[in-house]
Amino acid sequence: MNAILEQIQKAIEQGHSQETIELVRSAIRDGVTAKEIVEEGMFPAMKVMTEGYKNGDGDIPRILTTARCIRKGFDIIEQESEGYRQKKIGKVILGTVEGDLHDLGKNLVGLMFRSSGFEVVDLGVDISEKQFLKAIKENPDVSIVCLSSLLNTSVQEMAQVVKKLRRNPNRTYKILVGGGAVTRELAEKMGADAYTETAADCAMLAKKLVEESTEEAKK
Repeated sequence: MNAILEQIQKAIEQGHSQETIELVRSAIRDGVTAKEIVEEGMFPAMKVMTEGYKNGDGDIPRILTTARCIRKGFDIIEQESEGYRQKKIGKVILGTVEGDLHDLGKNLVGLMFRSSGFEVVDLGVDISEKQFLKAIKENPDVSIVCLSSLLNTSVQEMAQVVKKLRRNPNRTYKILVGGGAVTRELAEKMGADAYTETAADCAMLAKKLVEESTEEAKK
């Protein structure tokens, strides 16, 4: 890896936003591409942080400063990387299911989606089945519906929402679930199309799902 990309990753992991800004600017001046900065410098830092959060090793203030660094770094790329125009690859409807007021994990996922080129419709927390369905009706071009749950008590609500989303006769979107209360086994039992453990993996998997859907539509 380019040394400056390692420095960007380290600065983000340590929550140094000004240093992140300066390093991203320096990388751009040195000819490092926006894709390299995001995928080899920024995303690895976010993955380390989200895995720590998932395992209970990361404290919330540090997670928030890391996320802030990612956002600032991405803003600099959009402002200063010559010719950089991120193509919107799809639209995501995102929300924490009814009965759960936790938003940190959801917000991190939203950040990674935006940084990966998705348009994000963030419904917030404590979102009911009817609210998800209403949002889908208002956004017929949605590619991914992403449900989050941190509490074991809200997993049943998530399962009910997934069931309703699957029954939509006009469904063209994929259903992606995650959060501290969800496991791969639970996701499969619910009938979700995909599950991930971390915010970074969530965005990458969503991108893959959209690409696969596009290829299937061409056949």
